[in-house]
Amino acid sequence: MAEPLVVFDNVVKRFGTFEAVKRMNFEIREGEFLAFMGPSGCGKTTTLRMLAGLEQPTEGDIRLAGKSLVDVKPHERDTPMVWQSLALFPFLNARENVEFGLKMRGLDKPTRRKKALDWLERMGIGEFAERDVNALSGGQRQRVALARALVTEPKILLLDEPLSALDAHLVIRMQGVLTKLQRELGITFVYVTHSQSEAFAMADRVVIMSKGEIAQIGSARDIYRTPASRFVAEFVGRNNIFAGSVNAAGNVETAAGTFTLDGKAKPGEQVSFVVAADVVSLSTTRPTATNSFTAQLISEEFVGSMVTLFFEAPGGTEVKVQVQERLLEGIPREAGETLWLSFDPSHAHVLKG
Repeated sequence: MAEPLVVFDNVVKRFGTFEAVKRMNFEIREGEFLAFMGPSGCGKTTTLRMLAGLEQPTEGDIRLAGKSLVDVKPHERDTPMVWQSLALFPFLNARENVEFGLKMRGLDKPTRRKKALDWLERMGIGEFAERDVNALSGGQRQRVALARALVTEPKILLLDEPLSALDAHLVIRMQGVLTKLQRELGITFVYVTHSQSEAFAMADRVVIMSKGEIAQIGSARDIYRTPASRFVAEFVGRNNIFAGSVNAAGNVETAAGTFTLDGKAKPGEQVSFVVAADVVSLSTTRPTATNSFTAQLISEEFVGSMVTLFFEAPGGTEVKVQVQERLLEGIPREAGETLWLSFDPSHAHVLKG
């Protein structure tokens, strides 16, 4: 079996006595879109910078296409990066910015001009080729930065929170641009972001990091439905977490109620389990479902056609319910209302830690 495009082999990064990345082992497949997520200071940007050559591992090896990168300088790696700040040259116009990398590689003026114009056209901004970058909109500058990175046709493109400075409507549009480009070109994208919606919408796999370690790698669906730990479940943010002890009948006794998990826990155990917000049902009357309990409505969050309702269950347990607005007809939504909530045992995922 061929070696993956990128391999992190026992990589450790220390800054003085602080261990920013702890014994990291993972692979990046050729042609995949891999996103890194995690709280500030978790090590995701340091990991990206080591791949770019802007930081050197304290221990371990990083290989690209089977060759070690440890002693390879950043400009020799063919791993261009699109920065959060974009880092465009303000004294060059759009075309000249895109041409810059080709110029550094020694391409003649007619060739690099043609390639730059072709990429600007491909990015949908060919008409702005001679325009000063400071006169472009945020979305247009973003496309110039992408064209500059891709014009050299690299095997891998690194992106450090490239959409964080854009307005919300531009973020959605640029997500589409990035996904389409990545699929068409077959280039491996490695993407660092704080935004769960960005990572889940675009990436083939998502890496969740915590305190310099990988907490979970998987598809967006795997991470959302089957988080590997309590940390991942809480970080995802739309999960409900219940904790309690398993009684002799195999049911979990929690502050919110006693729940059946279909044999997923053993009597005498202390367990935590997750139920995603979008699989919890609402009712004004007691349902026939096995796992049902009452909770008091605290508030709601309306985003587009989806509504997230926040409840307080017995024992102070916070429970979130996510549902389409049109399905809430007939459900009272005043703060303080007591409603019935329920979920199927098959939707409960027992956490390992």
